[in-house]
Amino acid sequence: MTTGLTFDLLLATALLWSAWRTLVTPDIFRAVILFIVFGLLMTLAWARLAAPDIALAEAAIGAGLTGALLLDAIGVLRGREQDDQSSAPLSGEGGSTGSQTVSAPRRWLRHLGATLRGRS
Repeated sequence: MTTGLTFDLLLATALLWSAWRTLVTPDIFRAVILFIVFGLLMTLAWARLAAPDIALAEAAIGAGLTGALLLDAIGVLRGREQDDQSSAPLSGEGGSTGSQTVSAPRRWLRHLGATLRGRS
């Protein structure tokens, strides 16, 4: 096997691994970081396919801008979560931080669905 083919196989494996881990991780912050890694690996794939214009767009938009927006959205969600916890009475439900990382995406999806239906 040539060096180029070996690199391409490693790149394809890394792309599949990062895509799978992004989809199955329960921690939303880790999922966003893996999404950014996936975007950077896609940049390498486009560069290997001799498409530098698409590689630059993927790096700037896919990994850079989208990743920054998703990280900002996580910050907003965690800020709202802390506000909800400080204003709500203590009920003894879900005291571990692990359950909060799984429930935050669900709350965000519910909010998104309500917003799309026009009920904000």
